[in-house]
Amino acid sequence: MSQFVINLIFVGASFALYFGIAIWARAGSTKEFYVAGGGVHPVLNGMATAADWMSAASFISMAGLLAMTGYGASAYLMGWTGGYVLLALLLAPYLRKFGKFTVPDFIGDRFYSRTARLVAVACLLIASTTYVIGQMTGAGVAFSRFLEVSNTTGLLIAAVVVLFYAVLGGMKGITYTQVAQYVVLIVAYTIPAVFISFNLTGNPIPPLGLFGTDTASGMPLLQKLDLLVTDLGFAAYTADVPNKLNMFLFTLSLMIGTAGLPHVIIRFFTVPKVSDARSSAGWALVFIALLYTTAPAVGSMARINLINTVYPSGVKEQPLSYEARPEWMKNWEATGLLKFEDKNSDGHIQYYNDKSATFEATASERGWQGNELTVNNDILVLANPEIANLPGWVVGLIAAGGLAAALSTAAGLLLAISSAVSHDLIKKTLKPDISEKGELMAARVSMTLAIVVATWLGINPPGFAAQVVALAFGIAAASIFPALMMGIFSKRINSTGATAGMLVGLISTCVYIFLYMGWFFIPGTNNFENVEANWLFGISPLSFGAVGAILNFVVAFVVSSAGKAPPQDVQDLVESVRYPRGAGQAIDH
Repeated sequence: MSQFVINLIFVGASFALYFGIAIWARAGSTKEFYVAGGGVHPVLNGMATAADWMSAASFISMAGLLAMTGYGASAYLMGWTGGYVLLALLLAPYLRKFGKFTVPDFIGDRFYSRTARLVAVACLLIASTTYVIGQMTGAGVAFSRFLEVSNTTGLLIAAVVVLFYAVLGGMKGITYTQVAQYVVLIVAYTIPAVFISFNLTGNPIPPLGLFGTDTASGMPLLQKLDLLVTDLGFAAYTADVPNKLNMFLFTLSLMIGTAGLPHVIIRFFTVPKVSDARSSAGWALVFIALLYTTAPAVGSMARINLINTVYPSGVKEQPLSYEARPEWMKNWEATGLLKFEDKNSDGHIQYYNDKSATFEATASERGWQGNELTVNNDILVLANPEIANLPGWVVGLIAAGGLAAALSTAAGLLLAISSAVSHDLIKKTLKPDISEKGELMAARVSMTLAIVVATWLGINPPGFAAQVVALAFGIAAASIFPALMMGIFSKRINSTGATAGMLVGLISTCVYIFLYMGWFFIPGTNNFENVEANWLFGISPLSFGAVGAILNFVVAFVVSSAGKAPPQDVQDLVESVRYPRGAGQAIDH
């Protein structure tokens, strides 16, 4: 049986499961569409939250970043994991006690302002739309390889699949679909990792294999990897980062951005009680840990396997002949995500750091005229089973898992977008007398439009999946998280202060990002080249969310101190939210 047929079987079976669940769990009311009826079991909600959380960036890109960047990319692991803990402890139970459908709903009522609600809607739409670009991009990468179509065609197929089960089922359909997707993605991620870890180290447990011994050389695996990459002019895999401030701010930005992401927060409204929100947060952390403790091993082992493929006799010997390249290289070349350019016309693949001044003399002695192999970070996890010569069914499994990761998070984000438009913009602002049937239709139409926009942006993304996602976290960190924290823990913040803070955080972060990444991510419109020498105080655009958050807090407190205190009923509301007792059912009020 060909690999293509195996891929079709695995992907087709998983899609049939998702479609079946969507039809079974289709939403018939706004409560089912927004919060799955509010009756999801905490363990199932924890599993669905983990699937919602472990996006294409986690499944596809994070290990790729770890593979190519090494220790520096551990900020993603620390930031995303720490941020989830922050969300579970400081936000989830209190917002669940408040009992609204959406994040803008909380901000609009807590700060007793239509303007604050509209600003929150804008912040949510910008963060969620930016985030969903990464998911659609990741889905396109997976589809293009495993269904042997172009990247654009793969992205369009992904859009149609999400459109079907998300628009039909709403949160109810998405929740139970995400439970199935979690099972698919965690099995798909861990099984190849077990095989690869055992092949390289003799230890079937990937996190232990990472700190184990490379069986081929007899030296510690990470030491072996350090030697391989430094012999090719790259920085040591375990090397420390020179810019500590930037790494700290980037980690902080990911942490507080995580806690401010609306598509995860909304999941805590789907359980019956506040205690269930706490319980489901704990279960989600357990389910997330299964992947996050495996990712560093997957990344490091993928880098070793890639180098060993190009240099089968060692990095100081003749590299692989292009004509003798393995089948997996040919397959990924067809997608355009792996490229070879024979710069010295010798018919061999030179893979090294051609920007290393210290390695320049060595490269010249060997007759090399530049790096000839370009590997997109997003393909490494998906290609890992092929690189390691694992069985065809493992390759099919990783295909289904990659797609499950991208589609589960995309669905959650699209639901957050449609809820903000239909519930907060239309129901709460523009047309308060809209019927429940009309609101449900508005939610489905807005989700459809969001998918169209996300697909177009996925075709023209500003970077690879994890980078784009990091921008979304920065925006959420600078705008939504401070408003939620101040809304829960400070009675003194008034509507004017909260609105001013959100606007300052959002605008300052977006402007800083656009200056380096291009205005509205349009290529060629950036004012400065995105290199460290041009960054303000050495702060990367990906890290600026933490600065934006500080500005948000400062402006909100200063403006609120100069104005009137919130009304007494609002202060009483804060007091009731601070002590999360009772069911706090999700209601429309």
